[in-house]
Amino acid sequence: MPKQYVILVDKNNKKIGIEEKIKAHKEGKLHRAFSIFVFNSKGELLLQQRAKTKYHSGGLWSNTVCSHPKPNETYKQAIHRRLKEEMGFDCELKKEFCFIYKAKLDNDLIEYEYDCVFVGIFDKDPIPNPEEVMDYKWVSLIDLYKDIEKHPEKYTEWFKIALKKLKQKRGD
Repeated sequence: MPKQYVILVDKNNKKIGIEEKIKAHKEGKLHRAFSIFVFNSKGELLLQQRAKTKYHSGGLWSNTVCSHPKPNETYKQAIHRRLKEEMGFDCELKKEFCFIYKAKLDNDLIEYEYDCVFVGIFDKDPIPNPEEVMDYKWVSLIDLYKDIEKHPEKYTEWFKIALKKLKQKRGD
């Protein structure tokens, strides 16, 4: 597999360089990322269970899609590319907010990301890529909040942080 690169940024999301993705995660370098939250018209959130073969957080539940823009790729290009690559569909997405977080992960990796959250609505079932996603489900936010409280270890670190911020922003 060819090396993948992420965009290194400062705390204002200004590009300061690029770095090989695994090296950036091993060294905890701040880089661009995005998190996509797709809801259906009933208000349920589409979750994905990350494939066990992912380089970190395999088997954990997370938001609909999360990834990194490629060097010289805009957020808009990246979010639609990854939504199609991971979940097999595309829909309109609106940027809600961005935040910086840092978290220790499995495999001695560190997520230090400038993460922008995008939200969309889609009413069909996805066609997930089995190399990326081992399962998916639509879940009500009330049930999701309860399950995260009882079983936080089942969910990715960035998802728990982004979901809390989205809840605060929307006043849920």
